[in-house]
Amino acid sequence: MTARARVYLTQPIPERPLHRLRELADVTSNPDPLHIATAEELAAGTRDADVLFCLLHDRVDGSLLAQRPGLRLIASMAIIPANIDVAAATARGIPVTVIPPLVTEATADVTMALLLAVARRVVEGDRLLRSGVFPGGQSTYLIGGTVHGNTLGIVGFGAIGRAVAARARGFGMRVLYMKRTRLPADEERALGLEWAALPDLLREADFVSVHALQTADTHHLIGAPELRQMKRTAYLLNTSRGPLVDEAALVTALREGWIAGAGLDVYEHEPRVSAGLLGLANAVLVPHIGSADRETRDRIAGVVVDNIAAFLRGERPPNVVNPEVYRR
Repeated sequence: MTARARVYLTQPIPERPLHRLRELADVTSNPDPLHIATAEELAAGTRDADVLFCLLHDRVDGSLLAQRPGLRLIASMAIIPANIDVAAATARGIPVTVIPPLVTEATADVTMALLLAVARRVVEGDRLLRSGVFPGGQSTYLIGGTVHGNTLGIVGFGAIGRAVAARARGFGMRVLYMKRTRLPADEERALGLEWAALPDLLREADFVSVHALQTADTHHLIGAPELRQMKRTAYLLNTSRGPLVDEAALVTALREGWIAGAGLDVYEHEPRVSAGLLGLANAVLVPHIGSADRETRDRIAGVVVDNIAAFLRGERPPNVVNPEVYRR
């Protein structure tokens, strides 16, 4: 591109990659990190844009693309562009770029944070103390679940599942895992793992942590039947994708005591969260912050800028998901 490119950025990113982006192009943006752009705002923001720099939650559909024939690139901060109509972009010759899986360690950290918080009732204790109540150092009021020595079941054993397993071993936990293709026996021994089919894992685990990929086959992977198989003293954790868990069934399970609690970073209909979850003391809820540490977010945004820079140089971006647009 000969003229200076114009980029629309849907939410703020860290300063270092933003500075690099501004050196490459003219940047307009939504400056509010608490506001997700509506369809109308996305349409307005991309009116004169060559490049759309979007985040995981932004929905880029065929209708938007039909309104913006001048759009040349969609650069996403997502690993999987689930909210982008890639087929519609491809039909219009628009490359779509993503990021490699840079969030492994940060997401594993948040998983363990949720595990500890829900089991040891950290959020409840914090609220209680701030309200002026201190039950006493050995009160039975806030007794929670045991972590050390108990069993963690990991559903889906990719990079994040492995990272969670490594942390769990540091807490002296027994680790079960479910994966379609079982690891070799020597690798299981080296990693301190035991393979289990999903029904067995659900029955045995004190904590069930969901790390499977979101596909048509994994939609509602954990629903009412699976929640009923869990121990009444067990906890469900989800830092993968919201639709893997039937949220309505989970609300019922938490209300009726099928399980002891849940720790969630993702939700079935983000950014909307089921109202039934919000009033439950046995649910620890955070707003999809799995990758939200300084170093990880800086690296993620930097990769998106790298993709944009390659495109503006006339090169095929390194993380393009529809390379067929370059074979035309």
